[in-house]
Amino acid sequence: MVEALFFYLFAGIMLAAGAMVVVSRNPVYSVLFLILAFFNGAGLFVLVGAEFIAMLLVVVYVGAVAVLFLFVVMMLDINFAEMRSGFQKYLPLGLAVGGILVFELVAAIHGDAFNKVVLPDMGDVSNTRALGNVLYTKYMYLFQVAGLILLVAMIGAISLTMRKRPGVRRQVIAEQNLRSRAESVEVVKVPVGDPPETILSDGHPGVNEGK
Repeated sequence: MVEALFFYLFAGIMLAAGAMVVVSRNPVYSVLFLILAFFNGAGLFVLVGAEFIAMLLVVVYVGAVAVLFLFVVMMLDINFAEMRSGFQKYLPLGLAVGGILVFELVAAIHGDAFNKVVLPDMGDVSNTRALGNVLYTKYMYLFQVAGLILLVAMIGAISLTMRKRPGVRRQVIAEQNLRSRAESVEVVKVPVGDPPETILSDGHPGVNEGK
């Protein structure tokens, strides 16, 4: 009874958080709701006895991937209002694709898609070792493809971050290293007895009246 209560609690919050990730107008809020969905997904994994996967979901996805999403969203100068301008135009297509996915999930769960699956008897093997045996044997090629996709996504994020934008000053280390001392340092001799000049807020030189 307690496990069923926690299951519906975690599942309900995760579904609500997933919906808020999609419908939230602020991308920062979307990332925060995504973190909430990850935590509740980890709770579901704990209920089924997959503690290692639950810890991976919290440490890797919440601690690294979601934070990376948050920093990328905050660093990129993206016009989200312009991106949402065509939302109503593509809404019927999105609903059609979503309906097909929901139909396939329901057919797979309530159909005979999993009746022929025979789970091996793992005995006293921990879920960490069992996951490694399946991941690096049966699904090794898919695991490598997922790694390549993540590599391409990382390169794309770096390329978007490092692009040149007008009006933004960037540090060029090569030009700094090529500068000589004469170009970088200027020695100014102040006459003895005269008050030193200061730069006023409007950019013009003035006289320092302080003692």
